[in-house]
Amino acid sequence: MSRTRTAFALGLAAAGALSVASVTATATATPLPLAGSTTVTPAGHSFKATLSGKATLKAGSVTVTCSVSVSTGAVPAAPGNQNAAGPVSSPISAPTYSSCTSSIPGVTPTVTTSGSWSVSMQDGSPITATMAVPVGGLVVHTTGLATCTVTAAPSAPANVAGSWVNGAPPSLTFANAAVPVTVTGGFGCPTSATSSTFNAVYKVTDTTDPAQQITVGP
Repeated sequence: MSRTRTAFALGLAAAGALSVASVTATATATPLPLAGSTTVTPAGHSFKATLSGKATLKAGSVTVTCSVSVSTGAVPAAPGNQNAAGPVSSPISAPTYSSCTSSIPGVTPTVTTSGSWSVSMQDGSPITATMAVPVGGLVVHTTGLATCTVTAAPSAPANVAGSWVNGAPPSLTFANAAVPVTVTGGFGCPTSATSSTFNAVYKVTDTTDPAQQITVGP
């Protein structure tokens, strides 16, 4: 057999082997597991999330720390408080932030929030929580030695990852959660920052019946 015919035959053999391998890989590929069931109780009860400790939002070299933050919401009424294959979502009020300070001396921050926010819970180990921030739903404005504006979720809604722990009361925690931002301003403003980190722990109380606890389960 000539060298040309031999090379052609080897090429066909290699292509055939790749095709078989591709078919085999496709046939044996394991589908991604479906999300487990989630139930949030008591159905229809209102709740209040109150900051425990301090909340921080860090963008570049600037950190804004707030000691007061509150949001309210309600567990969906049955059967909306159950999802056989995924999370349960609840609308919440835009969280308020006050008593805020900046890591830069001589700079005073003000945090404003707006729009439709929500939080979703997915049962598991751990129980995961996702806070949905609407476009431009959180804005930090600083005055003093540096005048800056930090806008969270500037062009699209953002999902902020957290976790939930059942208890008395239960807690909702965000630990170094990434939040997309844009920063505008002059000297001293971290205008190159495109992401910030958010840290906060909220204690959640049942305001419909304070003797009960908001609980996430399967």
